[in-house]
Amino acid sequence: MAISLQPGVKLTVIPTEKFKTVRLFVRFSTKHQKAVASKRALLTNLLETNSFNYPTQTKLSEKLADLYGASFGLNVSKKGNIHQVNLMMNLVNGKYINEQDIFSEGIKFIQEILYHPNIKEGAFDQETFQREKENMMDYLESIKEDKQTLAALRLQELYFAEDIDQKTPSFGTKEDLNSLSAYDLVQTYHEMMTQDQIDIFVVGDIEEERAKEAIQSLPFSPRSLLQTEIFYKQGLKAEVQSEVLYEPVVQAKLNLAYQTSIYYNDQKRFSLLVFNGLFGGFPHSKLFINVREKASLAYYASSTFDSFRGIVTVQTGIDSKDRSRVLSLIEKQLESLKSGDFTESELQQTKVMLKNQFLLSLDSSRGLIEIAYLKQWFSELVEDEKEFEQKIMAVSKEDVKKVAADLQLQAIFTIDKEVAHE
Repeated sequence: MAISLQPGVKLTVIPTEKFKTVRLFVRFSTKHQKAVASKRALLTNLLETNSFNYPTQTKLSEKLADLYGASFGLNVSKKGNIHQVNLMMNLVNGKYINEQDIFSEGIKFIQEILYHPNIKEGAFDQETFQREKENMMDYLESIKEDKQTLAALRLQELYFAEDIDQKTPSFGTKEDLNSLSAYDLVQTYHEMMTQDQIDIFVVGDIEEERAKEAIQSLPFSPRSLLQTEIFYKQGLKAEVQSEVLYEPVVQAKLNLAYQTSIYYNDQKRFSLLVFNGLFGGFPHSKLFINVREKASLAYYASSTFDSFRGIVTVQTGIDSKDRSRVLSLIEKQLESLKSGDFTESELQQTKVMLKNQFLLSLDSSRGLIEIAYLKQWFSELVEDEKEFEQKIMAVSKEDVKKVAADLQLQAIFTIDKEVAHE
């Protein structure tokens, strides 16, 4: 259960003896907007690299070594309409090294990072800023070499073409990054620290009161709870949007996006989980068996879904000459699920694999944190593995057929090495 430390600042302690470490996780949440995505992404790199009192990466690393090899990092992510800056720190549990103050020392380190960034005369340290900006620009440039990632991002741009925020990834764009200065990020930093909703999680063999006492030393100020609707909903387009990018590739990429009306807070989410497992989520799925294995028309073929934006995507790597055949075969797999053309054995196998996936998530601190975070948004989430299993096992063949029938193809994006064969 979340403890309110300040208005807009919550702490959740998840006591468990599963891990030898204690994980501290701080999430800053605000509305996702193109205008600030690049700023927040670059800010995480700056905060992760050094601070005012640890002005070099070497000094920062030495401090982490003093904390018995603690690990630490920041990143950005996106969930529906929400942009997230995530800070993670893993500390050895003081019980195992007879150092009871190690957690408190870790909190002091976090305070140094968050409240004493390397800012001088109203700007982030210029040398650090320039280096991290160039590193991030190099990363964004490198995406075009990873054709699978490039296809996924371009499909997103095509699907969300009319919403400039949604088609922008969590790390922003090269154009926005290029225009940033070391002064810009100071404003972004202050906005994040004073306005973002803050959710803090502690996972490990630690007493709630002790964790709370240590974390209350972080001087977070009161702020409003985030009012943004977490779900993004888009109107159905009358025509399928299609785009081809021609590149000198050996393996073409064919990605499809379908709209679904099923969102995370819908009880039909469990039917969507089973549907996706049968469609392209597992090695026994329709796409894997029939497109990749039997027809040998794809190097890979899978599906995934985003239940915060109502989208199901299909990813394939193919030969250019087979594009039309693959499109037809993908549609055939969806039609077969609409008509219930799958065995009881396949249905049960999918359910068991989903149950095992859920159990694995409970064995990771990251999985426990995500479940706790979402429970703050949706109180009716499943409480434990038993309830999850009950809901998954209750999904029927008719339920899967309804999910398949609900899907509407909206976008097709192709990376091809030549004029598409139609």
